[in-house]
Amino acid sequence: MNPMNFMKAKGLLTQFTTNHPKLPAFFKAASSQIGEGSIIEISVTTAEGKNLCTNMKVRPEDMQLVEELKNLSK
Repeated sequence: MNPMNFMKAKGLLTQFTTNHPKLPAFFKAASSQIGEGSIIEISVTTAEGKNLCTNMKVRPEDMQLVEELKNLSK
C-alpha cells in the first residue's frame, strides 16, 4: 500500500470514529463473541427507505482472519 494512501485512510478512519463513537465500541464487544458458527449480518437502509441485507455464517477456515482482526484492535 502506498504510504500516502495509508495516511489518508488513517485520517479518514479517525474522523469516522470521531463522528460515530459507538461503532468501534460495538465492534470491540462483538469481536470477542464471534466464533465458528456465528452469523454476521449487515443491513443498510438507504435514504429512500430501501433495505439491503446480507449475512454469513463463520466457518472454521474464517477463524484465522477473525483472530487477526481482533488483534488489530489491541
